[in-house]
Amino acid sequence: MKWVWFFFCGMFFVCASFVYINETENLLPKEFSKPEYDFAKNPISASKIELGRALFYDPILSIDNTISCASCHSQYSAFTHVDHNLSHGIQDRIGFRNSPALMNLAWQKSFMRDGAVNHLDMQALAPISNPDEMGEDIQHVVEKLQLSQIYSPLFENTFGDNVITGERVLKALSQFMLTLVSNNAKYDSVMRKEAVFTEKENKGYAVFKKNCNACHTEPLFTNDAFVNNGLDVDAELKDYGRFRVTQNAQDSFKFRVPTLRNIEFSYPYMHDGRFKKLNQVINHYTSPKTNSTTLDSRLANPMQLTSEERVELKAFLLTLTDKHFLFDTRFSYPKHIFGVK
Repeated sequence: MKWVWFFFCGMFFVCASFVYINETENLLPKEFSKPEYDFAKNPISASKIELGRALFYDPILSIDNTISCASCHSQYSAFTHVDHNLSHGIQDRIGFRNSPALMNLAWQKSFMRDGAVNHLDMQALAPISNPDEMGEDIQHVVEKLQLSQIYSPLFENTFGDNVITGERVLKALSQFMLTLVSNNAKYDSVMRKEAVFTEKENKGYAVFKKNCNACHTEPLFTNDAFVNNGLDVDAELKDYGRFRVTQNAQDSFKFRVPTLRNIEFSYPYMHDGRFKKLNQVINHYTSPKTNSTTLDSRLANPMQLTSEERVELKAFLLTLTDKHFLFDTRFSYPKHIFGVK
């Protein structure tokens, strides 16, 4: 039976390779800037992507086999979660932040909302080892994978032998996450001159470029910077943002500027998930901000928007929804690997 499984995996990945070879050109959209990730050190391969996809959806990465990466990063919500403000981990433990949406990660210089991780190949270690998330140790993960009948042939097909190491696990996970590229929203079609904005969307685009583009810079809709956007500090969480990483007072209350792509589906918003609706986010930026020495100077004065401009801005933001990305079966739960019909 073992040779049958090897044959099946081999045939699957040969077929799958054609899919990913054809999609490699789309992995780095020409309208995006040069990626930060060095693909030469972790070359794209169909088998590695599928291995990473299996690991991403497998709760074996957590200490009690209950929490997977997908538990907090659901495809249908732009690879974040929508059912609670803060991330939930093993034994229903509550984290202290809302999980960030995962997309276009090859263009990020660092990861997590405070930039605590500086390389995508190491990013997964943070949730795996966090006691409130997966509460696991990477070496124990390797030991569990070695005992699994599923993973030995997958590693064999991917790396040429069935040796399972922490480095291979992490590189496979990052390779799958690198494929999570969103560049097929209506906005992109308009930029490619394949579609046109409605009058309301076009007016909203003008409002956006005047008020929002400095931080949510096109076409990634983030400038990858850390900014204090004037939120009140949650008295219970007492989250000081990037200061936790740098211990520099000038980084107090600064968080990574999130991408606005797929914002229609990536609620709740902000690092602590305090806002459930886009209207609340717009209200925040049109209201006076909490006084702070690190408040971004561009936010010192609230945006001045009429009620019509608010509606128009929201209409434009909805053009950033990429349903190709949200429902692409290449990113979904790999039933074929886990034997689910």
